[in-house]
Amino acid sequence: MSGRAVLWDFDGTLGTRPGHWSGCLVELLDIRQPGHGLTPDDLMPFLRSGFPWHEHDRPHPELSEPDAWWRYVGQTLLSVLTSAKISADQAAADLAHFRDLYLDITRWSAFPDSAAALAQTAAAGWRNVIVSNHAPELTDLVRGLGLDAHVDAVITSARCGYEKPHPAIFDLARRAAGDPETLWMVGDNPVADIAGAGKAGIPGILVRTAIDNPVFLAMIERNFAHGDWRDWRAYCAATAPTAQDAARLIVSGTVPGR
Repeated sequence: MSGRAVLWDFDGTLGTRPGHWSGCLVELLDIRQPGHGLTPDDLMPFLRSGFPWHEHDRPHPELSEPDAWWRYVGQTLLSVLTSAKISADQAAADLAHFRDLYLDITRWSAFPDSAAALAQTAAAGWRNVIVSNHAPELTDLVRGLGLDAHVDAVITSARCGYEKPHPAIFDLARRAAGDPETLWMVGDNPVADIAGAGKAGIPGILVRTAIDNPVFLAMIERNFAHGDWRDWRAYCAATAPTAQDAARLIVSGTVPGR
């Protein structure tokens, strides 16, 4: 083995879509049913299960084709809307437009420091690989946000059939990075990114995350429930406010304790 690489999470680390799934559903209803009266908070309780990453211990090879993945997710979204008292026929008609709306690049944005972080590691000779629990079209989003210039590969759970923190997705990312001698994970999720990578032998830096926020940690416990979720701190080499701060630590070799 030789070389150096950084694995980057995408959503919440390099880019973001305001409101995520619940927000996009409300945007869709605003277009299709003006005056519907629902808010993202109304829909959030129904989004706590049903996505592939809610069963991250189980591989999903049957969903690795884009249309199959969206059909599966579409059934979850249909259940969300009908749980919110929208008729099944109306919800199905509305959801026919969800995929295009969710992937509309104008609704996405890169964090102000993301491009600079990727450029900094690339300039220092590090390969950059994005590994994310995301939609099949993640590569298109990365390109549309102008982040692809310094990205060597994109691994999205929807195309490989594994969701973080499953070890197989980190093995795929490691191979995509060229099986480097030195490898880091940078992400905003303590379990999916930091503990998942750590259990695969990859040290991690947690970014953009308020680790003293009990509401956030309760959400992590709920969405990634397993017996050792609290162990993520044992795998977290450092925390950093931004992706660029993490890049500086990695490039300079000044990660605490390393």
